[in-house]
Amino acid sequence: MDLNSLTDYIWGGSPWNSSNAYIEESPIYQFAKVRTPTLIVTAEDDVRVPVSQGYILERALRYLNVPVQLLIFPNEGHSMTNNPWHIKIKVREELKWLRQYGHTAFVKT
Repeated sequence: MDLNSLTDYIWGGSPWNSSNAYIEESPIYQFAKVRTPTLIVTAEDDVRVPVSQGYILERALRYLNVPVQLLIFPNEGHSMTNNPWHIKIKVREELKWLRQYGHTAFVKT
């Protein structure tokens, strides 16, 4: 892990040594507070943020009746640099999402 010093600084150690700090900060325990329509963009081969986290978030928000959409890009990693069309699709979907749920004064139509 390339973030050891950062995790020690923020949470006081590893998850197995400072589990309460990690639990208190974990987004999974905050789902019930979410009301904002959420567009989740993830990549199938992302090793930093596993696609399974996107599935968990989507399922939780659907359960809570929060508008949610999950976009998963195949054969992509965290930086999504394998297929230039994926970035175009991502931006197109983000703009569609903002037109539907965002403040339209900032989105040209």
